[in-house]
Amino acid sequence: MDLRINTSTFPISGTDLPRRVAATPTPTRELDGGFSHALKGALQSVSAAQDHSSNLQREVQLENPAVSLEETMVAIQKAQIGFQASLHVRNRLVQAYTDVMNMQV
Repeated sequence: MDLRINTSTFPISGTDLPRRVAATPTPTRELDGGFSHALKGALQSVSAAQDHSSNLQREVQLENPAVSLEETMVAIQKAQIGFQASLHVRNRLVQAYTDVMNMQV
C-alpha cells in the first residue's frame, strides 16, 4: 500500500498564497469514484503485498537461492504495516458510522 503524499506542488509561503489558491483548479469528476475508488485501490494494494510476501516466504522455505531472507522479511513487514493501516481505517469508519447512527435528530 503506497501511502506517500504527492509533494509535486510548490511549498506554501505567505506572500503568494492567494495567487496559488486562485490558480488551483476546482475539483471535477476526474476522481473516478472518489473515496470508494481510493479505498478499493488501497485494499487491493494491501492484498497484493500480502500475496507477494507469502510467495517470498514459500520461496525461502523451498530454499530458492534467488530469494534472500532479508528481502522476505522486509516484504512481510510491509504487508503487516499495510494491513494494520487498513485495519485502523476500518475501525475509524465503523466508529464514524456508529457516531452518526447514535446522533439524535
